[in-house]
Amino acid sequence: MALWDTRLVTVIDDAIYVDGRRVATPAGLEDTFEALQEHGGFAWIGLYRPDAAELGIVAEEFHLHPLAVEDALKGHQRAKLDHFGETLFVVLRPARYLDDTEQVEFGEVHTFIGDDFLVAVRHAEAPNLALVRARLEANPELLSHGPMGVFYAIIDEVVDRYQPVLNGLENDVDEIEQQLFSDEGSGVAKRIYDLSGEVMDFQRATKPLIPLIEVIRADLGRRHHDDPSALELRRSFRDVLDHVLRVVEKAEELKQNLQNALSVNATLVAQRQNDAMKKISGWAAIIFAPTLISGIYGMNFVRMPELHLPWGYPAALLVMLAFAVFLYVMFKKRSWL
Repeated sequence: MALWDTRLVTVIDDAIYVDGRRVATPAGLEDTFEALQEHGGFAWIGLYRPDAAELGIVAEEFHLHPLAVEDALKGHQRAKLDHFGETLFVVLRPARYLDDTEQVEFGEVHTFIGDDFLVAVRHAEAPNLALVRARLEANPELLSHGPMGVFYAIIDEVVDRYQPVLNGLENDVDEIEQQLFSDEGSGVAKRIYDLSGEVMDFQRATKPLIPLIEVIRADLGRRHHDDPSALELRRSFRDVLDHVLRVVEKAEELKQNLQNALSVNATLVAQRQNDAMKKISGWAAIIFAPTLISGIYGMNFVRMPELHLPWGYPAALLVMLAFAVFLYVMFKKRSWL
């Protein structure tokens, strides 16, 4: 299904799978449980911003916990994993980099995972889980792992989409580092703060995935320790975990680079201010010497012998000029001017 279609309907897809193949497509959410009982296998329901009534139908059929249902309806959740009996409730925070605004947009995918069902509730246009479904339906072996195999494909898609975000953020950091030492460095502090906030948001979306995946792998090992297919699935989750670790490390590196850039920017600002003060002080000293001499001879005392000398005026001008030139040369050598 095309991405623009997901804006028009709430139920993106609803299907029953047996041995990795679609065997039924219920006409509505109310028919899903009956189709599941008829065919066996597991149900995969994809929803896009459902209302309370629609999600309530699914919750009643599969006995979803009210607190998890409430979270899925409201959204604005952090990445997390909760156990509600035999059902796992997992929140993922997908992200995508917007080139036109140079910002990171975050979404949410809420998944309910049971022994014979997976319900995915999406709160943003990305990622397009219809593509994930199409890929899995073309790979029955992975789909035969059941709901946990589907969840692996979903989290793998989310994590893969993190790399373009990192590339965009890295380009922004490189631009900031160049801007620091250019003539356009006046507004760089705000950009550093804004970008630091995006990197921290990105870390809040990615760091919780590390313990989340470890818990899932432990559950698979405990509940299906004698199942060879579960071992292969644990290896697949391990591969995703490796990707997450690299993403987290790179995000931490970007955060450190931004902190360094902020420190360098503060140093450069202080240096520019110090240079400005040196120039102001230097010119003030140059102006002060002639002002002092002219002030002395402007006191209008009667007994000032120099006032009666024919060469007194040019001598005073010459002394003023000599002082000014001397101070200018001295300050110039010391790079004050």
